[in-house]
Amino acid sequence: MTDTVFLLVATYGSAALFAVTFLSCLAMPVPASLMMLTGGAFAASGDLPLVSVSLAAYAGALSGDQAGALIGRSCAGWLEQWAEARRSRAVLLARARASVDQWGGMGVFLSRWLVSPLGPYVNFAAGAGRMRWARFSVWSAAGEAVWVALYVGLGYLFASSLTAVAEFAADVSGLIAGAVVAVGLGIWLRIMQKRHQGRVKG
Repeated sequence: MTDTVFLLVATYGSAALFAVTFLSCLAMPVPASLMMLTGGAFAASGDLPLVSVSLAAYAGALSGDQAGALIGRSCAGWLEQWAEARRSRAVLLARARASVDQWGGMGVFLSRWLVSPLGPYVNFAAGAGRMRWARFSVWSAAGEAVWVALYVGLGYLFASSLTAVAEFAADVSGLIAGAVVAVGLGIWLRIMQKRHQGRVKG
């Protein structure tokens, strides 16, 4: 995987970063974080301009967020069927809806970088839930700025240890996402339990 990412960045440069970050925000299984780390490393070696790497990744992420929210707004029924086709999608979409309902714009912001696996599903949920476009866009832009700066910056600073940094980042991201999903499911089960107890008493 790492060799393929290196080749893509070396061949297509900033265009590859734009495409991959765009697709990642639509829940496509592409290595966006690794691509940004690689882009940062190429910038550190002088093979790519740091500004173009950062702007391409940022523009792709913003465009993907907008596309995801539009899909959620206009294709809610299809989105439900797509999520139900795979349990992991359904769980992530349910957690994303809970995040948007509970945290609103802050949920959008945190899902860009802290729990990035939830990001695409938060886009869909925000669109389906009719979150105001301006509010979504502001929080999306702020969160994506952190995401891009974090990964491109790490690649730039630790270019000589890129593989180790990529593995560490993937492990941390996976652990955080798993913890968030587990907590979300626990809260949902607790709410359902209280509702059931209330019906029994009633």
